[in-house]
Amino acid sequence: MSRTDAEPSEGPPAAAEGRRSRAARLAATRQAGPGGAGPSQPQFSQPVRQVLLMLIVLVLVVAGGWFAYGRILSIFHSNEYLNGLILAVFVMGVLGCFWQVAELVKSVSWIERFAARRRNAAERGVSAAEPAGPDDAPRLLAPLAALLGQRGPVGGAISTESSRSMLESVATRIDEARDITRYLANLLIFLGLLGTFYGLATTVPAVVDTIRALSPKEGETGIEVFNKLMTGLESQLGGMATAFSSSLLGLAGSLVVGLLELFVAHGQNRFYRELEEWMSGFTRIGLGGDGQGLGEAALAGFIERVETQLAGLQAFYASRDDLRDQEAAAADQRSLALAQGVERLADMLGSDRDRLAQALAGERDAVSLALAGVERAIDGLAERRDPDLAAALDRIREGQERLAAMPPPLGAEFAGLQEALERLADGQSRLVALAEAPADAAPQAGLVQALERLADGQDRLLDLGAQRPVAATAAGDDPEARMRLRSIDVQLGRLVEETASGRDGLIAELRGDLAALTRAIRSLERGDGA
Repeated sequence: MSRTDAEPSEGPPAAAEGRRSRAARLAATRQAGPGGAGPSQPQFSQPVRQVLLMLIVLVLVVAGGWFAYGRILSIFHSNEYLNGLILAVFVMGVLGCFWQVAELVKSVSWIERFAARRRNAAERGVSAAEPAGPDDAPRLLAPLAALLGQRGPVGGAISTESSRSMLESVATRIDEARDITRYLANLLIFLGLLGTFYGLATTVPAVVDTIRALSPKEGETGIEVFNKLMTGLESQLGGMATAFSSSLLGLAGSLVVGLLELFVAHGQNRFYRELEEWMSGFTRIGLGGDGQGLGEAALAGFIERVETQLAGLQAFYASRDDLRDQEAAAADQRSLALAQGVERLADMLGSDRDRLAQALAGERDAVSLALAGVERAIDGLAERRDPDLAAALDRIREGQERLAAMPPPLGAEFAGLQEALERLADGQSRLVALAEAPADAAPQAGLVQALERLADGQDRLLDLGAQRPVAATAAGDDPEARMRLRSIDVQLGRLVEETASGRDGLIAELRGDLAALTRAIRSLERGDGA
């Protein structure tokens, strides 16, 4: 095929690469524009160390309780209701700490996904695709998701007030979660003190009753007085056991919950610092005073709207480029299918030409065999020296030579000529058999007449061959097929030229639009500066 047919195979990849480079330049220009800092690389870390420390503390507490099970059980039975309440509050505090860690892990995972979509979208210069499944923001980052989610994954620079407001909201929600565990730790201390004062409250009346019971009465022996003393001391010691056991369990539970809360607070503080550093990458710092706040806010809103329009324009150009790529790919597929059809047509023409050449070769072999038989017959009859027979043989010889010099038969006359040649070969075979028979005067005249009829039939066969139009081209060439191939070549060339002209027009239009938009933004900046 022509050179223009091979050029489109290199066109679409080069055009797609050019569009990607232009999109990257647009994204870089947008990031370097006024008030629009590019999104920084997110540096968020999961609270793995804090979780490990919390698990170690919990394992140590369980191991200590296992080894001191006998003593703790006796302490627990001193006041089962109050100590059971302390144990339940302790379990709630531990679960609350682990719940805060789970919320922190969920928040870190969500902000990493959001920051990655924002960074990838900014690098491409278009809006990133939404996640396949639902990606709801966690409770800790709900205000940040509500503000940045309206701007899309790319978004833009935010003001200092907005950044401070979002950080304060996140800090408030973190403090709310901490207040729960702090309350539970303080509740454990209160329950321990409550048990202590309850035990003391039961011990003091028991001491008074014991002292009163020690006064001697008439008829009491020393053993009875001693029994009263023992009973009073038992009630006093029971109250002291309640006081010390409740205080011990409450303070120990408060210590463990406070330690777990400390680890959780470390993880939350680190997440808050990382979030603050990430948001500082796209926060616009205001330089004006309080009197210029309204004008700065209006300018910031205008710049944000311009950035939103630029993002929409880039998305439109990207979608149009994708559509153009799809159309180019479809055109390439159609061109490939057309080329394959041309190749199949050429293969069919070649196979037909080969079959026709084989048939013509077979016919030539048959004619050659027939001519050889006639020559043998002529040589055998020439020995008889008959003038009439010699004249007939000369006519047959001339006809054979003319027949051999004829071009091979083509077209619709091929079947008729083939049948005539077969009849001629049969007649020549009979003539050979007759010539090889012994010479006899009686059938000599019949032989001469047969040879004359054979010569007449050969002359008619030659006349029929002369009336057939001689093919101007070689066997197997088809002018109509060549015209179709030439037409296909011309159409492919036109398709390549139209694709190239449409691509050049699209590039020129895109450059004109971007130049006009740049001039408009510069004029607006000069107007604001004036």
